[in-house]
Amino acid sequence: MIVCFDIGGTAIKGAGAWGLDDVRPLARRQTPIHDFDAFVSVLKSAIAEVGGSPDCIALSITGIIDPDTDKSFIANIPCAHDRPLKADLEAALGLPVIIANDADCFALAEYGVGAGRGHHVVFSVILGTGVGGALVVDGKLINSAGGFAGEWGHGPVAATRAGNPPLDLPRFPCGCGLEGCLDAICSARGMEKLHSHLTGKSMSAEDILKSWQSGEAEATRTLDVYIDMLSGPLALVVNVTGATIIPVGGGLSNSSALIEALDAAVRARILRRFSRPLVVQAQCTIEPGLVGAAVLGFDFVGLRVKSL
Repeated sequence: MIVCFDIGGTAIKGAGAWGLDDVRPLARRQTPIHDFDAFVSVLKSAIAEVGGSPDCIALSITGIIDPDTDKSFIANIPCAHDRPLKADLEAALGLPVIIANDADCFALAEYGVGAGRGHHVVFSVILGTGVGGALVVDGKLINSAGGFAGEWGHGPVAATRAGNPPLDLPRFPCGCGLEGCLDAICSARGMEKLHSHLTGKSMSAEDILKSWQSGEAEATRTLDVYIDMLSGPLALVVNVTGATIIPVGGGLSNSSALIEALDAAVRARILRRFSRPLVVQAQCTIEPGLVGAAVLGFDFVGLRVKSL
C-alpha cells in the first residue's frame, strides 16, 4: 500500500492507494507554507488516517528537485524550498519517500489509467496558467531523478511571425526571465495578452474561446495566431520524442474545440502520419497528481522487491 500526496501552495491532497484502480482520497488539508514541522505534521496525520503499514510515501509537488544537488525548488511553499526534501522527509516520517513534479505525475497518471494507456511514449501537456509538459517512456519518467525535462513552455522559441495571413509579433517577456517563451503567450494569460495585442481589447481566455467558437472575427484571428504559434513547437516535440499520444490537461484543455484544432495543426506538421487523434483531452478521472504519485510509489516498491 502507498500513501500518496499532491502538494500545492494552498492545499495538500492525500490518499491511500492499494492499486491504480483503488486510490482512496482523503479530505484536503491546508498547506503550512512557512513551518516545516507543521508541514510534516499534516503529512503524518494523513498517513495515520490511511492506517496500516505503507510501503512508501509518494509526493507530487508544484516544484522541481535539482538532480545535481537533490535540493527542492518550490517557490510557493517556502518551508519546503531549497532543502534536501527527500532526505528530510524520510528522516521525519521514517519511510521511503519518492518525489516528482506535478506535471510528471500528470503524465504518469495518463500513462497508467488515462489517454496514454497502451502507448510506449507519452508526452503530456499542461495548458492553463502555464505551459508545461512531461515525458514518459515505457512507464518510466525521463525525470526519474528530478530535473527540467519536458518543460517545453520555456525557451525562446515562440514565433515572431504567425497566423494566416502571417503578422509580425514581439517576443513577449516571460516570468522565467527569458523572452519568447510559449509560457508567456500560449498559457491562458498568454492568450489574453495575445488577444489584447491584436485587438486592443481585454477579454478572459474563456470568453475568447467562446467568441471563437461562435465565429466572432477578432477571436477567430487570435486563435488562428495562437494555434499557429503553439502547434509548431509541439510538432517538433513529437518529432524529437516519438510520442504517439499527447494528453492535454489544464484549464484550456476543457475546450474540446481548441484541442481538436490543435491536434489537426500538429498532425499536419509532423513527419509521422496518424489517421487518429494525436493531441487529446486528458482522461484520468481521479485526481491525476494522486494517481501519478501512486504510479511512482508502486514502481518503487516493485523495483525494491526485485532487488531483494
